[in-house]
Amino acid sequence: MKVFLVATEESGDRLGAALMNALRARHGDGVVFRGVGGFEMAAAGLPSLFRIDDLAIVGFAAIPSRLPLILSRIRQTARAALAERPDVMVIIDSPDFTHRVARRVRRANPSIPIVDYVSPSVWAWRPGRARAMRRYIDHVLGLLPFEPEVHRRLGGPPCTYVGHPLVEQVDELRPDATEAARRASAPPILLVLPGSRKGEIKRLIEPFERTVERIAKTVWPLDIVIPTTSHLADTVLRATAHWPLRPRIAVKREERRAAFRTARAALAKSGTVTLELAIAGVPMVTAYKVSRLEAAIARRLIRVPSAILANLVLGENVVPEFIQQDCTPDKLSAALLPLFADGPARSRQLDAFRKLDAIMQIGKAEPADHAAEIVLETARRGRTPGTGVAGRVTN
Repeated sequence: MKVFLVATEESGDRLGAALMNALRARHGDGVVFRGVGGFEMAAAGLPSLFRIDDLAIVGFAAIPSRLPLILSRIRQTARAALAERPDVMVIIDSPDFTHRVARRVRRANPSIPIVDYVSPSVWAWRPGRARAMRRYIDHVLGLLPFEPEVHRRLGGPPCTYVGHPLVEQVDELRPDATEAARRASAPPILLVLPGSRKGEIKRLIEPFERTVERIAKTVWPLDIVIPTTSHLADTVLRATAHWPLRPRIAVKREERRAAFRTARAALAKSGTVTLELAIAGVPMVTAYKVSRLEAAIARRLIRVPSAILANLVLGENVVPEFIQQDCTPDKLSAALLPLFADGPARSRQLDAFRKLDAIMQIGKAEPADHAAEIVLETARRGRTPGTGVAGRVTN
């Protein structure tokens, strides 16, 4: 069985590697992988067509200069998929790239089944994409529990909630008795999470620094930890070198996870990390800033009541968020300070976070294995052009 995978970002690379291992566990050595991926997918056995780090783009302003390369890689990937004639193609996240590949493949060879692992955010903006996806996507593997219903309502392809990768990391995120005691003791640990990209760090590090200074005037002593990755460690170190209260930089995975298990509160950039913090039981305040152009576009397109993933999964705006002009040290510190005490603000978030086990099927969902099951079934069924979608519909 030949599986063609396309992943062009680090997060997609991790998903792809886990899926490859799950497919091999189910199908044995008879499965062959081709396509595009990063270091983790390479380690799992994928000879990537090209390095994916040259496609890393942050913000709309960076797109024009990279557009010729991006379009060239899209054409190259589609040609390779058509030449391989796989039993199934799996595109993973990065819809601006992967969906263009999928459309080219579907037009040239409608018999190749295509699975989309990670739904585009049709629930947040451009909902018309869901219906358009039916023309070239046979099944969507959703990471968020509300996505199957969203696709059904919007007329999208069949969608199955397979589980978010974080549900398999609960033991790494939640404290044992000793760590819970540390979370409640002094000095309290404050996590500062300014982002996973250099542009995000550049925009948020200054208001986050001034927020921490305000908090430290009331909560003292204060232990500040900034979890980050190895390729961003130098950026974070330079950005915080002048802070009066020097933070600890946690780079190794176990250091980062230990910080989540012992933190009292967090100041974080909006994004997946908010769901991580919620599963870990860390109350938080979130913020985000983009360029004026990106903000203007977002205001016209975004259709959800919150930009916080944890809020969207919970179905209530329990985590405060401060975006653009509201991302100020005064507003951030005013919302963050009450989270250090055992009062209503802290309890409201913790009570909501306890609902996540049921909502996300924590302890039951096995994302990669469930995804592999659907990919294999889709491949076995194949696809007859003109007969509709392939694979099982399990909402």
